[in-house]
Amino acid sequence: MFRSRSKDGQAASTAKVTAAEPQQTRDPEAPKGRPTPKRSEAQSQRRSLAKPPADRKEAAKRQREARRSAMTRQREALASGDERYLPARDKGPVRRFARDYVDSRWSVAEFFLPVAVIILVLSMMPSLQLKNISLLLWLLVIVMIVLDSIGLGFRLRRDLRERFPNESKRGAVAYALMRTLQLRRMRLPKPQVARGEKP
Repeated sequence: MFRSRSKDGQAASTAKVTAAEPQQTRDPEAPKGRPTPKRSEAQSQRRSLAKPPADRKEAAKRQREARRSAMTRQREALASGDERYLPARDKGPVRRFARDYVDSRWSVAEFFLPVAVIILVLSMMPSLQLKNISLLLWLLVIVMIVLDSIGLGFRLRRDLRERFPNESKRGAVAYALMRTLQLRRMRLPKPQVARGEKP
């Protein structure tokens, strides 16, 4: 009743601050939004942050080392399929499904390189008959690859629409078709499904 107006204002402002404080503190149970780094990685990052580079030479050296370690992680991810370190073009559930979709099937396009070598050898033979056979074989392979790719593209587009209705599917079909042109053992990221296995 007899308190001064300034004291009332201070009490009100203190109450506001204490009411706002619990909202600013982070819930310890809430996820961080990033994976916990390994101890060795955390220590190396701490060391690099603790000491700023002495000169441009040192800074360039650190950049090279960081780039080298990132490339190593990327190579390991391409072999193991670890999503965290894959290149941007291979990341995401849509691209993973497209890879698994291709890897679980036989496709004509994956035999393109071996057949092309055979056709090249036949075309270099002196026999005119063998040269004609090589031309016919070349035409047949091209037609079969085109038909198989069109069928694969339609089926994959349909399955992507059903499986990922709200995800961006841009470039996924072209990505899958480019993968069919590689021999299975040479594909990167490495196949994670066996042939005949449902993706």
